[in-house]
Amino acid sequence: MPRMRIASGPVLLVLLACAVVPAGADPTTAAGAELYQRFCASCHGAEGHGDGPAATTLDPPPADLTTIARRRAGRFPDEEIHAIVDGRAVLPAHGTRAMPVWGYELEARAPPPAPGRASAQAMTQRLVDYLRGLQRE
Repeated sequence: MPRMRIASGPVLLVLLACAVVPAGADPTTAAGAELYQRFCASCHGAEGHGDGPAATTLDPPPADLTTIARRRAGRFPDEEIHAIVDGRAVLPAHGTRAMPVWGYELEARAPPPAPGRASAQAMTQRLVDYLRGLQRE
């Protein structure tokens, strides 16, 4: 009997994220909280503490997204977080690319009449806005 290979790394993360999106759901109209639960919570946890069900399999572990501003002297870096979530820009300071390139993934989910890149950027911005709201002092 042939052995079954289990996906790992970024491929596994994309598969996990895709598995939690209901068939027929349109993420292009989803609010930031819903997008977060669909695409981020499996790694970063339901409340953003880096403790999602997939977190124990990742090296490095997912960041605690509730302390982004605290780690940056109280300032939430919208543009930097947007670039990290989108994932298409190379960010040497962010280290290796362990997180999926969500910009491409979100663009691919845009329904045919919608402009993919614009929809992806709008979804990414809603995610960034949601993450800004998760910040703890």
